[in-house]
Amino acid sequence: MISLQLPAIDRLLVLGAHCDDVEIGCGGTLLHLIERHPGLEVRWVTFSSNRERREETSRSAEAFLAGAGVRHYDIHEYRDGYFPWSGDAIKDRFEEIAQAYRPDVVLTHHRDDRHQDHRTVAGLTWNTFRNQLVLEYEIPKWDGDLGQPNVYVPLTEAVCRRKIANLMEFYGSQRSRDWFTEDLFWGLMRIRGVECRSASGFAEAFYGYKVSIEG
Repeated sequence: MISLQLPAIDRLLVLGAHCDDVEIGCGGTLLHLIERHPGLEVRWVTFSSNRERREETSRSAEAFLAGAGVRHYDIHEYRDGYFPWSGDAIKDRFEEIAQAYRPDVVLTHHRDDRHQDHRTVAGLTWNTFRNQLVLEYEIPKWDGDLGQPNVYVPLTEAVCRRKIANLMEFYGSQRSRDWFTEDLFWGLMRIRGVECRSASGFAEAFYGYKVSIEG
């Protein structure tokens, strides 16, 4: 497998439909990029929350973004499960983000995710950001919609531990769910690590549909 290095990036945008989506789907990659790109500016947008989950996500975002040069996080309250029917309002929000922020890289949901809210965010990402590298992350859940990603980010074991520790610490409202477990998060990163022959054995994976390589 050929490893391609990202050039220096200045601005990163991470998008999540719900509280904890960003952390589960690309939390390790977020920590990795902040380590590798000193001074990185990160904007994090969560579209659905409530009072309890807003507080959880605020604490989580502070922890994940602690090493960033500049950090912003926006947490909205669009109705969970109804994104396709709230599309005009969410589209307006995307346009506001694009006017205010010009990222180099965007991390977002997978376009073929079976959760309707995730698909809406993925579709609006491509509709809004056309001059950026867009990478789509995956969320393990009961739908069984994990696929065959084609972009991998190898992670150190220390980064993986930090990602999972943060998830378990900050999302108390989710600990009673049968899928919200450390072994699930470790297991998916272990599988993706095997697929890309990560030196540590762990990785996160993405779908990269449009990548331009100059050589």
